[in-house]
Amino acid sequence: MLEYISIIITAIFVNNIVFAQFLGICPFLGVSRKLSSAVGMGAAVTFVMVLATAVTWLLQSLVLDPFGLGFMQTIVFILVIAALVQMLEIMLKKVAPALYSALGVFLPLITTNCAVLGVAILAIQKEYNLGESLVYAFATAIGFTMAIAIFAGIREQLARTDLPAAMRGVPIALICAGLLAMAFMGFSGIKIG
Repeated sequence: MLEYISIIITAIFVNNIVFAQFLGICPFLGVSRKLSSAVGMGAAVTFVMVLATAVTWLLQSLVLDPFGLGFMQTIVFILVIAALVQMLEIMLKKVAPALYSALGVFLPLITTNCAVLGVAILAIQKEYNLGESLVYAFATAIGFTMAIAIFAGIREQLARTDLPAAMRGVPIALICAGLLAMAFMGFSGIKIG
């Protein structure tokens, strides 16, 4: 049980996928203008990340490793993630059209979101079992959602702030992202167990 708690706290805070490992930066910057879009993107990434990690872990342990095809890991994982995102896109279009249109072009970005691929590969590299891999994927996705939601809240406030013209938009967003990353470095001293 302590192992799972350690995985959760480490994935969310200490090794946050965005602020410590710098994966998933494209949707982090692209979808963080509105809190509602950010939370929707976080939910979509959570669904895809957990499902992709489960499928890729099973493929790795049941197909790739037994048949000596480990060299195909990255390409197989990318194909699995792309298929899962297509399924999610079809589901969102029918179930939540408002969220689908709010995410717009950023939904296909989940296909190339290096955070999803990174978590699937990291779960294998860390030699987690299936349960640990799923907990790791879910906690990492929660960390991603938390990061993008915090950043979206900051960006919504910045949109109402009178800033010099040179600092509006991307420049101030990158400065805030850097400050958030430095703040999350404070969690690196946490030791569990």
